[in-house]
Amino acid sequence: MGDDLIEEKKLGAIAREFREAAGKSRAEAARELDVARPTIFQAEEEPEQGLTKLRKRIIEEYSDFEVVGPFYVLQKKG
Repeated sequence: MGDDLIEEKKLGAIAREFREAAGKSRAEAARELDVARPTIFQAEEEPEQGLTKLRKRIIEEYSDFEVVGPFYVLQKKG
């Protein structure tokens, strides 16, 4: 990753990868992000759902990246 352009529909899978790498379950992430557990599932597994803001929050919470859009480039924080 880095300065590569990422399609919006791929953000969910990336969010899941970072959450899992951080050792967080969907339930833990839901509590930490103040959303329902099924919403985390939808954000990660159902790209047709309009949950882009949540996908960005998951990525930014559980990685060293921030999501810069609308072209969705991941950049190192800081």
